[in-house]
Amino acid sequence: MEGDRLYGRGAYDMKAGLAAALVAAREASRLGLAGDVVVAAVADEEHASLGVQEALRHVQADAAVVTEPTELELVVAHKGFVWSEIEVTGRPAHGSRPHLGVDAIVKMGAVLRELERLDASLADHHHPLLGRGSAHASLIEGGAELSSYPGRCRLSLERRTLPGETATQIDREVEAMLERCRSTDPGFMASQRTLLVREPFEIDHDAELVSLLADAAAEVLPAPPKLTGASFWADSAFIADAGIPTVLFGPGGEGAHAIEEWVSLSDTDAVARTLAGVARRVCA
Repeated sequence: MEGDRLYGRGAYDMKAGLAAALVAAREASRLGLAGDVVVAAVADEEHASLGVQEALRHVQADAAVVTEPTELELVVAHKGFVWSEIEVTGRPAHGSRPHLGVDAIVKMGAVLRELERLDASLADHHHPLLGRGSAHASLIEGGAELSSYPGRCRLSLERRTLPGETATQIDREVEAMLERCRSTDPGFMASQRTLLVREPFEIDHDAELVSLLADAAAEVLPAPPKLTGASFWADSAFIADAGIPTVLFGPGGEGAHAIEEWVSLSDTDAVARTLAGVARRVCA
């Protein structure tokens, strides 16, 4: 600890949020509330969210607060994402026999140009809190050796989605890219598949939970928290999809996934007191 900062791996993202939830649960137990306060400390949010999906099979709730680090802002929306894979097929051949080979890596160039155009077109639509959607190439691989024409090239891409955009829509976008490639090159051959879908999240800004948390935070903070959107994805999307009104509210700090990480202790205390206030209001 140094001043208001607690340094340590995972302190900011998101052990402090978990600590605040546990402290709030302890305080709620002393209030003799009419309902239960549940802390779901789940694993795997960074990959497949197996933890929250399992928890939701066993727990229902009237409301949920995800304590990801939000800098004491009230997050009411975040983006989703779709991971896709495109494989372009060429014809392998020795480099000395160009008349037999079809270079799959060169053919992938048309896909990359279409992906660049798709990303540029997404700038035409902006969400008031989240900005624009995006698409980018994440991984690319192909070829076997320097002296041969590559018979395949595989591209993995990510499409960040806004509320209202669906995986089906993204599949159509990718297929439309490939169709444009085929229309200009009759010999172009490619296939696509979806690897992972994580839906975007948004709660009505006038929802009761939003007002309850804003009111509880206003009792703790110098001013009511700002309503905002998050650039990251979180388990909140799964919770909301299960029919549980959900918001995100957590402490400030720096260094998520970085070498040096710290969280504000006073923020963590404020989050704990805010959560206890929300529990008091929901379970009154």
